[in-house]
This record gives sequence, C-alpha cells and structure tokens, in this order.
Amino acid sequence: MKSWKVALLPALANTRLTVALDNGVGLKPHMGWSSWNVAQCNAASARYALATADKFISLGLKDLGYEYINIDDCWSTKSRDSSGRLVPDPAKWPNGIKAVTDRIHSMGLKFGLYGCAGDKTCAGYPGNEGHERGDVDQLVSWGVDFWKYDNCYTPCRQNPRPQTCTSPAGSTKTWYAPMRDAILGVQNTKKLHFNLCNWGRDEVWTWGASYGHSWRMSVDNWGDWASVERIGSAAAGIYQYSAPGGFNDLDMLYLGSSKLNTNQEKLHFGLWAITKSPLVLGLDLEKISNSTLDIIRNKGLIDINQDSLGKAATTFRPPGAPAPVNGKIYPYWAGPLSDGVVVGLCAGTSAGTYSVNFKDVPGLGGSGSYEWREMYTGQTGKGTSASFNIGLHDMRVIKVMKV
Repeated sequence: MKSWKVALLPALANTRLTVALDNGVGLKPHMGWSSWNVAQCNAASARYALATADKFISLGLKDLGYEYINIDDCWSTKSRDSSGRLVPDPAKWPNGIKAVTDRIHSMGLKFGLYGCAGDKTCAGYPGNEGHERGDVDQLVSWGVDFWKYDNCYTPCRQNPRPQTCTSPAGSTKTWYAPMRDAILGVQNTKKLHFNLCNWGRDEVWTWGASYGHSWRMSVDNWGDWASVERIGSAAAGIYQYSAPGGFNDLDMLYLGSSKLNTNQEKLHFGLWAITKSPLVLGLDLEKISNSTLDIIRNKGLIDINQDSLGKAATTFRPPGAPAPVNGKIYPYWAGPLSDGVVVGLCAGTSAGTYSVNFKDVPGLGGSGSYEWREMYTGQTGKGTSASFNIGLHDMRVIKVMKV
C-alpha cells in the first residue's frame, strides 16, 4: 500500500486533473448498502437484497438518498455454463436476478452486483477477465445499475496467481480498461455506475475518473479505529480528484462494528461525508442500534455529502496550530459548498476544546460575520468564530455561511 503525506488546503478551487467519464452517472457520491460485511458469502442472496430494500423504505433511508442495494462476492455458481455465461446461484436466487432487480426498481431503488478483473473473484468464483462484454450484456439484461470491480487473481509474476498479487505483471489501469470499454459499449442501452475496487493501486485517483464513477483509494476498511485513521487521513492528500462524475471511495461505512464506539462512528461518518466519499452502509439493518441509526439518518451531513458542487474537504492549518502528522486525523478540515463552506473539527488524538476563527478558513477569509449550524448537536450561532468541547475520537461538522 502506498503512503500519503497529509495535504493542507491551499485554496478551494479544487480543479480536477483528469476528464471525467461523463455519461451522466455518479454526479454525486452514491449512497446505499453492500452485503459483504453483513454475512460475507451468505449475504449474496435475494433474501438479503429484498429484506434490505424493505428496510430502506421502513427506516426512511430511501427518502434521505440511500438508493443502491449492492450484492458483493459469491452470488454466482462456481463455474460458468456451457456458453461461457455467469450463472446466478439458484439456491440464492431461486427466481433469478432479474426478478429481484425488477422488485427493487419498483420500490424506487437501484441494484448492484460484484465482479473481478482477474480470472477468479476474491472468494474464488468466476472472474470477468476475457469475458467483459458478454458479462456486461448479462448485467444489462438483468437491469443491474451498479458494478463493483475487484482486483483479485489479476495478472501476476507469481505462478499460480495468488488472490492478492504482490508482484503485478502490469498495471491495474491495463486490466480495468476492457471492462470500462464494455460498459461504454452498452451505455446507449444502460448506463452502469462503474466502481473500481483496485485498493488504491497505481494512484487510481489520478486516472479513475476516465474509467469509472468511483474508485477505492486504499485497502479495505477493517472496521476498527486504525482503519478510520489510515483511510481518513489519506483522503486529505487526494481531495482534488473528486468532482461530479467521479469520487474517491473511502470504502464501506463500518458502522455497527463492535470495534468502534459512538464517538468513533460519528467521526467515521462525518469525515466520509465531508470528503465526498460514497456513503455505503456495511451493516445488518435488522440489527442496527438507535445511536447508529441516528448517525446514518443525519440529514444535514447527507446534504453536505450530496451538495451539487461535489468538491471534497481537506485539511487546513490555522495560525498556531500544530503541523499534521502522517497517518493521524488532523483537527481542521474545510471544503466548499454551493451555498457556503463546511468546516470539520476532529478530536482524532485528544479530547478538548476545539475552536475555529472563520477568517482562517479557506473560502471564508476576510472580515465580516457568519452564521453557522453544527450537524451533530444542532447548535447554531452567528459571529466570527465557533468553539466546541469534543470528546476523544468525536467530530463536529459546521456549515458556515456569510451573513
């Protein structure tokens, strides 16, 4: 895995360095649910997909913007049919995939599946290498809306190919291209959201927008505080690559994990939201706690994540503040919104009083007075600064507008 130095926000211009794959998809970070963290292979079924769709309605998640029901690895049989086509496991999809997709579409939601750029998926099911166009045609026939594309069993100097190659025979940019081209080939019939899950290899943020609509910028989120620190801190250095049509994907939200307390869940969700990561739930909605439900239904944070400007927050250093430490969550974050600026205050290393003078915030500099609202507490105020007592690993997210 590559390491990044924490970047400080020089300005809020946020000019993207590549041209987006512009087919009208992914203009905002996608929101939804993914099956893997719930029950791994056992969750790759019609039962889980439809039960989660029902929960999106009953819990009010659809009305907040959550729309994708994404099934991860293990949804097919272990081999293709005699015509080389993928076969949905009949034990998991007794009525086939299209019946499930049709039902989910009837609820106003969207459906996603999982593939892999190698000859096998990470769990050992048929990969898509050499079958890209035929497999995309199948996805279109089923009405699939979203395609997550993993990076296991890909070209490698090790023989036989291992699940996770440490000596790749080339670049992920090379073996992700055929699937990108296949998706482009059907876009007049179906516009698929293409999610590149190459684990942040080959600096995917520099080219991901010309391939797909979101790209994993790191190895997996393992559901612990160390993962939140590792991924969240790295997002600061690549903020400029996110924009409407393509976004850095910080991986699934591992809320509901026994490894995270409520404060850590709030920082996890809040930082993913302001850095414009997709907000994809990786938890069993049948077992969600009230405190976690309150976090994922925070409309103010969701509105910031889904702001039409589509520009990610990154770190800034106020006068007198310590320098960032690589791999640690820096206290001060800011990013532009279509109607203001979002400021994040993170107690990533210590509890205490965290203050911000708005004149020090990029995009707010200069004289004048401001009005603000904090998204977790609901506090509001007017003036030139704001201050909060924040517990260890907690966060405050402030939307600021000039009066």
